[in-house]
Amino acid sequence: MDRKELIEALEKLAPPAYAMDWDNPGLQVGSPEGEVKRIYLALDARSSAIEAAAQAGCGMMLTHHPLLFRPVKSVRSDDFIGRRIISFIRNDMSCYAMHTNFDVAVMADIAAQQMGVIKDRPLEITGEEDGRAIGIGFVGHVPAPMTLQDLAVQIRERFGLQDVRCFGARDTVLSRIACCPGSGGGMAEEALAAGAQVLVTGDVDHHYGIDCNEKGLCVIDAGHYGLEHIFVSYMKQWLAENFPEAEVFEDRDVAPFYDI
Repeated sequence: MDRKELIEALEKLAPPAYAMDWDNPGLQVGSPEGEVKRIYLALDARSSAIEAAAQAGCGMMLTHHPLLFRPVKSVRSDDFIGRRIISFIRNDMSCYAMHTNFDVAVMADIAAQQMGVIKDRPLEITGEEDGRAIGIGFVGHVPAPMTLQDLAVQIRERFGLQDVRCFGARDTVLSRIACCPGSGGGMAEEALAAGAQVLVTGDVDHHYGIDCNEKGLCVIDAGHYGLEHIFVSYMKQWLAENFPEAEVFEDRDVAPFYDI
């Protein structure tokens, strides 16, 4: 499989122009050309994932979160980012990230589908394409009203999570849902403006959660990893359909924490 052809297909799936200004998707390390037979999928380019990809003989790692967000002033083995870059180069492996461009193009749709919510529109509109709004997250409705507790259980089960955190009364009846996979703290005003009764996201702190409740908005915190790990399974299926000749490996130890 030609690496350049693969990158072109990835950028057709999630155009780089969709990315937020602060983001840094695309080729992070390595050559944009040459053959690649094995691909490693991960949410993050962690050292353990890079090592597993190298052991599997992969020529490319495809991640959701970029390895590099800020300019790199030096590449040193005594710095963890430097070590990761060196590992990619030593193993002749490229690293490609699809972040907020993937969020706009794909993530909202597949998250809504897995959550059991009918998507109506983006939560944060970032542009327009072919006469329709595009953006981050989604606002939608459930087929039938359900309680906050029932929605939380449904999300926990459908996303394969150990638990989720809820702010709001368990028996609050919900019909309109807002969601921002990943880190959506700060999206409460957009959710309220869209008429949502609950915001489903990750990385919600104590004060933000109770402040949302004061404003009449419930919150389900499923974790940053909790809603975004579906990137891996989606891309595995996409690669199987579009590049069946590629051998694909998944990062299975992806949760960054565990409960005791």
